[in-house]
Amino acid sequence: MANFPSLPNSIEPPWLTERLRAAGLIGEAAVTTLSWEAVGTGNVGDSVRFALSYDRDGPWPGTIVGKFPASDETSRTTAAAFGVYAKEVKFYRDVAPRLNARVPQTYVAEIAPNGVDFLLLFEDLGPARGGEQLSGCTVADARAAIRQAAAIHAPSWHDAELLATEWLQPKPAALARRAELYRTAQAVFRERYADVLEPEFMSVCEELNEVVAKSIACESHQRSLVHGDFRLDNMLFDIKGGAEEIAVLDWQTVAIGNGFADVGYFLGSGIGDRLRRDHETGLLDLYCSEMTRRGVPLTRAEIWDDYVVGGLRGIVNAVISAANVKRSKRGDACFLSMARGGCALALQHNSIARLKGADRWY
Repeated sequence: MANFPSLPNSIEPPWLTERLRAAGLIGEAAVTTLSWEAVGTGNVGDSVRFALSYDRDGPWPGTIVGKFPASDETSRTTAAAFGVYAKEVKFYRDVAPRLNARVPQTYVAEIAPNGVDFLLLFEDLGPARGGEQLSGCTVADARAAIRQAAAIHAPSWHDAELLATEWLQPKPAALARRAELYRTAQAVFRERYADVLEPEFMSVCEELNEVVAKSIACESHQRSLVHGDFRLDNMLFDIKGGAEEIAVLDWQTVAIGNGFADVGYFLGSGIGDRLRRDHETGLLDLYCSEMTRRGVPLTRAEIWDDYVVGGLRGIVNAVISAANVKRSKRGDACFLSMARGGCALALQHNSIARLKGADRWY
C-alpha cells in the first residue's frame, strides 16, 4: 500500500495542507475544502485540476494539478510493465531542475514500491491552450516546441553524470521487449485499421517489422536526455494566460538516447504532413541554431540521417499504443494521425532504406 493518496477522491485537506506547507506555498494557512475535475487526454495516466479554499486570505494557489495512475486497467498494466510511472516521478524529482526546459513546478512526487501507485502535484499552468494532435498547430507553435527540444537536449548533451544514471539507461531486455511488442501490435494494428489507413502507409508499418530492432537501437544511441513522446498532446501553449509560450508535460517515456529522435518524431508524427513539408528545413535549422546557441554546435547536414530515421519512432509509438491502451474513438484517430505523419516522412525521405543501409547506430 502506498503511504500517500493515489486517487483524486482520496486526497483530504489536512494531508494536502501538510504537503503544500512543506513545499513553501501556503505559510501557516490551511486548506479547508477541495474539489476536482478531470483534465487532459492522457492514455496511461489520469490528470485532474483541484480547486482549493483556505482558512485565511493570502497569495495561495487557488488551483493545482494532480496526476494519478490510469483508471483503465489495461492502460495501467501497460504503464507499470514499462516502468513509466516511476520514470515520470523520478524525472520531476531529480532531473527537471537540471534542464532549461519549461516544465510544471512540482509540489509532490511520490511512487509506491509496486511501481503502480503514484502521485504528482504541480503548479496549474492555466489558463493555457492545450496542444491537440488531431487539429495540429501553427508554425509558431512548432517553433516554440523546437526551442524546447533544444532546451532538453543541450543541457544533457554528453553529460557523463546524467548518462550514467541507472534508471535512465536503455535496458537491452526492455529494448528487445519493445521490438517484439511492435511486431505483435502490428498484427492488431493491421486488422483494426486496414480499411482506413492508406495502403502505402500500412506498407511502411509492415516493412518496419523487419528493422524495428534497429530503429529502436537508433532511438537509444546515447547522446542526451530524450522526452520520448514529444508531440502536441504533451504540450501546453500560451501558459499562464499568455505570459509564457509553452510548457512540456508527460515525461513518462524519458530516457537517455538520441535526441534527434524527438525532433523526427515531432515533425513526423506530431505536427501533420503539410506543415512539416512546408517548414521542415526552417524548423531543423532553428533546432540547430538553438543547440549551437546553447553550446552544442550542429548543422542540418550533421543531424539529417538521425532525424530521418528518428521519425520512425512515431510509427512505433502509434502501433504499440494502439494495441495496448484502452481503445476509444479519439485514441483511434490520434494513433492514425501519428502513423500517417510518420509514414509520410518515412516515404518522402526513404527512412527505412536509410536505416537498413547504415550500421552506425549499433
